[in-house]
Amino acid sequence: MTLRLATTADVDALMALRIEAEGWLAAAGIDQWRNPRTRGPALAKWMADIEAGRTWVVDDGSVLATVTLAPADMDFWRPSDSPERAIYVAKLITARAAKGSNLGGRLLDWAGSQARAQNKTWVRLDCWRDNLELQRFYLREGFEHVRTEAPAHRLSGWMGQRSASVVRHPNALLNDPGSSKFAG
Repeated sequence: MTLRLATTADVDALMALRIEAEGWLAAAGIDQWRNPRTRGPALAKWMADIEAGRTWVVDDGSVLATVTLAPADMDFWRPSDSPERAIYVAKLITARAAKGSNLGGRLLDWAGSQARAQNKTWVRLDCWRDNLELQRFYLREGFEHVRTEAPAHRLSGWMGQRSASVVRHPNALLNDPGSSKFAG
């Protein structure tokens, strides 16, 4: 398996990963991302993140996971949160085929290594306000709930952060940022 920067050649695989996640979430009773009208804007945002070198994929011949290290989303994070002190995780999606491998948690640890390399204090994220299982996942991964924001035009807004020094999966670390391979 390889952790690498996403390219525009990955767009179809990224959307397939999202659509797979939509179906899995729906089967679990979670109505997240299922509106087909949001796919176009999601794809445009992903394209911008890919072109800016912010989106990564885990690839083993097919895309197993993705994560974007995005700018702070100012719909949620305030200037008083010192947004410049954090790395912001977005679009963390793992394939159902990776279930049980802690791939999502390993990517969060990798995000922490990126924060440390940039002398940032925090790894932060936001997730859907109604996705309680995802919130519990982040809490198990060492995040603390900061607050919940509810702008009328957004369904996300549960905000979490953990210290960049936290490593939850030390026996399955992704390689440092200078290397693209990791143990699968």
